[in-house]
Amino acid sequence: MNEPQLSVILPATSPQVVLNEAQRIFAFHYPADAFAPVSRLFGLAADLFEGRFPGYRRCNTEYHNLAHTVDTFLAVIRIVDGFNLTEGSFDATTAVRLLSAALFHDSGYIQKDWDTLGTGAKYTREHVTRSKEFIVENAAALGLSREDVSVISRYVDSTETAPILKRDSGASLAERTAAPLLGAADLVAQMSDRVYLEKLLFLYYEFREAEIDGYGTEYDVIRHTLEFYDVVNSRLEKDYGGVHLYTRRHFNERFDVDRDLYGEAIESNMEYVRAIMDDPKSNFRAKLKRTTG
Repeated sequence: MNEPQLSVILPATSPQVVLNEAQRIFAFHYPADAFAPVSRLFGLAADLFEGRFPGYRRCNTEYHNLAHTVDTFLAVIRIVDGFNLTEGSFDATTAVRLLSAALFHDSGYIQKDWDTLGTGAKYTREHVTRSKEFIVENAAALGLSREDVSVISRYVDSTETAPILKRDSGASLAERTAAPLLGAADLVAQMSDRVYLEKLLFLYYEFREAEIDGYGTEYDVIRHTLEFYDVVNSRLEKDYGGVHLYTRRHFNERFDVDRDLYGEAIESNMEYVRAIMDDPKSNFRAKLKRTTG
């Protein structure tokens, strides 16, 4: 029998499958009814990305989309589980706010209904600020208190600059401890994605629309992926304190698999990128469309 892989531990065939798994994991540490706000916000996030949230257009970025949001959400609850098993549990309110932040950390890519020029990719540089603005502007519709909005916004901020980790940030110790989990989840979720390579061209088109330097051709996104991998490893260790490794405790406890499945999936993707880079004569676009592995 083949060794378990991240993509088969939980075949995320639909957002509902992921929500059910998150609720199962949450219940190991917290009262079942404490998950209700998360379930409601999960539905609202799906509405936002699928064009059912009043005042906003359907998501039209194919890299930063609902699938990535759901993947990040799942990674967060897995890291929370591993953290709680190892270090002692966050309180339920902290866990709920962290999961809520995961659901809306990329809401800044969504255009308002009057904004019909281009796609949400044009907001790549300012998407974190826009995500926080979305939370503030829609607090009532999301059912968030003023304190919820403040904390969730700081968590969202940590996906880009990690300022919440500083002692002088004004955040509580619980917030500073929890914030790295979202930042780490955002990074490992995208780079471990089973279709990460297939989605790289989508990322190129997003960067091109946002006029990000260094992405003049499709091949540039392949070339820069290995550089991004080095940056990600540095951020995971230095900015976020290696908290992504708590997933190993989660997989060991819940699935009897004592391995870093996220790390293995990421390295598998990077090995494939290296293979593409080492074979410049072949059609790299065709190689991005894998069917196995």
